Amino acid sequence: MSTPVTLIGLGPMGQAMVRTLLAAGHPVTVWNRTPSRADALVAEGAVLAESPAAAVAASDVVLLSLTDYAAMYDVLGEATDALRGRTVVNLSSDTPGATRAAARWATEHGATLLTGGVMTPAPGVGTADAYVYYSGPEATFREHEATLALLGAPRYLGQDPGLAQLLYQAQLDVFLTALSGVAHAAALAQAAGVPPTQFVPEALRTLVETPAMIGADGAAGAEFETGVHPGHLSTATMMGATAAHVLGASEELGVDTVLPRAILSHYEAALAAGHGRDNWSAIFEVIKARTPTAQGVGGGS
Repeated sequence: MSTPVTLIGLGPMGQAMVRTLLAAGHPVTVWNRTPSRADALVAEGAVLAESPAAAVAASDVVLLSLTDYAAMYDVLGEATDALRGRTVVNLSSDTPGATRAAARWATEHGATLLTGGVMTPAPGVGTADAYVYYSGPEATFREHEATLALLGAPRYLGQDPGLAQLLYQAQLDVFLTALSGVAHAAALAQAAGVPPTQFVPEALRTLVETPAMIGADGAAGAEFETGVHPGHLSTATMMGATAAHVLGASEELGVDTVLPRAILSHYEAALAAGHGRDNWSAIFEVIKARTPTAQGVGGGS
C-alpha cells in the first residue's frame, strides 16, 4: 500500500493536492476548519479527521496548505503531542525567517519540518509543468521525495529551511510585479480611450518578448552575478529616460504613479552611482542587499 498522507488545509491548492495523492493510490486523511470543504474529497476516497490531532496521528507525513505559518501554530498548537516522530511539510507561504522559526518549533515538539514552495496554481498540481521548491533536512526530503514528486517536480535547495520560501517569494516578486505592470499599463491605455480588452492581449505579447531583453540564456543573471553590465544594446540612461516618460504619461492621464515612480527610482539611483553607460541590468547594483544578513541564504535554522 502507498504511504498514508495527511493534508491539512482544503483551499483550492489543498484540494488539488488531495486529489493528486488519491489518484496515485495514497490513503489520504484530511482536516479543515470548515469541515464541509472536505465533503467532495471524502466522496472521492479521503478520510475526514475529527480534529487536527487525529489528522496528524493518521500519517507519518503531514502536508500543510494554509494561509501562512501563523495558521500552522493555530491548527497544530492543539496537536503537539501527536507531532513526535512526524514529518511536517509546510507548503504555505511566508517569509524565510518565519520558516526557520517554524523548523525550531517543530524540533521542540519532536517533529521534522520540510519547507515547500509550490510553483504552480492549483489546476497545475501534479502536471508535467509543476515544480516545488523544498528545503530542510536532506535525509528527510529523500525519504519522502517519491511521494512529494506527485505534486510537482521536487527541487531540493539545501538544509536551510528558509531557502525554499526565499526562492518562492523571489518568484512571486516577478509574478506580482508583472501583474501590477499589466494592470497599470491597461489603466494608461484606458485613460487614453483604448479599452483593456483591446490592449491587454498586446501587453501579453510584450511579456512574451521580455526574455529577449533579459536574455533567455540567462545573460542578465550573469551580469547580476559578475557586476559587469555592458551597455551595447541598452543603457541605464536610456531606460531611465523611458521610465521617466512612463511616469510623465501616468501623471498626465491621472493614473496612479506609485509603480512608475518606484521603477524610475532604480534608474535614478543607478545613474547617481555612475552606471549611466552601463546596461539596464546595472540597477541590480543599487537594489541588492548591501551586506549579508545573519539569517540570509545558507543561514542556520
